[in-house]
Amino acid sequence: MSSVTPINSGLIVVDRSAREARELSLSPLATQSVHTKGRAVEEAPDAYRTAFELDRDRVLHSKAFRRLKHKTQVFINPEGDHFVTRMTHTLQVTQVARALAVALGLNESLTEAIALAHDCGHTPFGHTGEAALCDYVDGEWLHSEQGVRIFQTLEPANLTHEVLDGIRAHTWKIQPPPETPEAWLIRFADRIAYLTHDLHDALRAGVIGVEDVPKEVVDCLGPIRGRSWINVMVNAVIDESVKRGKIAMSADVMLAMKQFREFMFERVYMRPSAVRQSDRARLVIHQLVDHLMSHPDEIPETYRNQEADRLTQVLDFVAGMTDRYALNLHDQLFRPRGLV
Repeated sequence: MSSVTPINSGLIVVDRSAREARELSLSPLATQSVHTKGRAVEEAPDAYRTAFELDRDRVLHSKAFRRLKHKTQVFINPEGDHFVTRMTHTLQVTQVARALAVALGLNESLTEAIALAHDCGHTPFGHTGEAALCDYVDGEWLHSEQGVRIFQTLEPANLTHEVLDGIRAHTWKIQPPPETPEAWLIRFADRIAYLTHDLHDALRAGVIGVEDVPKEVVDCLGPIRGRSWINVMVNAVIDESVKRGKIAMSADVMLAMKQFREFMFERVYMRPSAVRQSDRARLVIHQLVDHLMSHPDEIPETYRNQEADRLTQVLDFVAGMTDRYALNLHDQLFRPRGLV
């Protein structure tokens, strides 16, 4: 039974039951918190927050989330104040995903919880750090899997199945795909956010000019200014999803986004100076891992899962580092001593 209690000040108290009741007005495809598949450890429900609201707050207050402010998005350890970090990227993904969820009548709290958590497993130095850790494991070391591990084991938050599934499958290459439409929104929001803000960072850094962007992309998405490209891509998801009855993007905008992504890889992500910088970052990661494999006692007790093998403990620690922590520790360990 929902409860909305009026109080003398003119405000009302909206408890969990009332919030759950509000979800009945969402799209038939929306994931309702009362129908969650639950948590690994059963717990009493919160008096006010739904299960997904509780997850959102747990992610937001985690150490893994706070570390995102000093982790690379594209430009490693940038000097300018306005370059995107993994934290600001996460907030932009959250904003785009919430806009999509509200427009499509999906569960905004579940969407927000997944969006805030989706990159918490990322390494220092972005995808370069992720690639460096792959050299120590069979197959791939994936930041999406590490994100799940963080909230299940390293900072156990007892998140719902739906949020953990959204973290696991937020990248396009992961199979099986997400189980909920809210998690599907994160796939689109992530790509919309990183392509647009990485473009503006590249323009700001002088890596490319406006005239370099492929004409076919501009013809589809419009002039490069402000948030117009984000609006075009968001609207393309909303309109196509309504037509198809599942989360999707219109074919023309999807093609333009693909061409845009290929351009960004060629001219920004894989440009020679970026590759040289990535090679140096990769060396830092390798030397830290190799050193800690020989000196596991240097891993702080607060960030060590004693039940894991040595390699896993080392990779957990290195993956959790911020860029500046990794660089400072590397300086301490490997910078020549005794030089004036």
